[in-house]
Amino acid sequence: MDLTPYVDHLRHELAVAANAGGDEARALAERLTAPLESAARLTLLNALSAASDEITRELAPGSVDVRLRGLDPEFVVTAPPAPETSTDSGPVAPPVAPPAPLAVEGDEGATARINFRLPAPLKSRVEEAAGQEGLSVNAWLVRAVSTALEPGGGAGRPTARAPRHGQGYQGWVR
Repeated sequence: MDLTPYVDHLRHELAVAANAGGDEARALAERLTAPLESAARLTLLNALSAASDEITRELAPGSVDVRLRGLDPEFVVTAPPAPETSTDSGPVAPPVAPPAPLAVEGDEGATARINFRLPAPLKSRVEEAAGQEGLSVNAWLVRAVSTALEPGGGAGRPTARAPRHGQGYQGWVR
């Protein structure tokens, strides 16, 4: 998506507004347009990123990602996987619906960005699992975290670590 027409439109609107203020305002607007271009592009990218997050929440388990190519954003749409059909006459299990995104009281629809560091082998496994399900890594991680935090979502998993006894550990193993 080319952001240049939108930035040019903003520059034009600033010039029109400056014309009403006379020669000094026009000169000031001309000096401000170059530094404001990068701020306008960044603001548009933030708006597009927020929009893709909203769309991804509605499209789950599909997703929409915004990637930057040079100065222009590019949308990458990952469609939800199509339900599998069976060729034999046996019953077909209905697809499992993904958990609904968790809503925090008073903060509906807001998203937060975090840095998440994984060991390289685990990152590879996450990427592979996301690819097998036709999801972006971000959408897969959001779904995994949502599932783990839902009541009963982490079935069989303890909510706290098992206590240590001597030199050994006691608890569950997968």
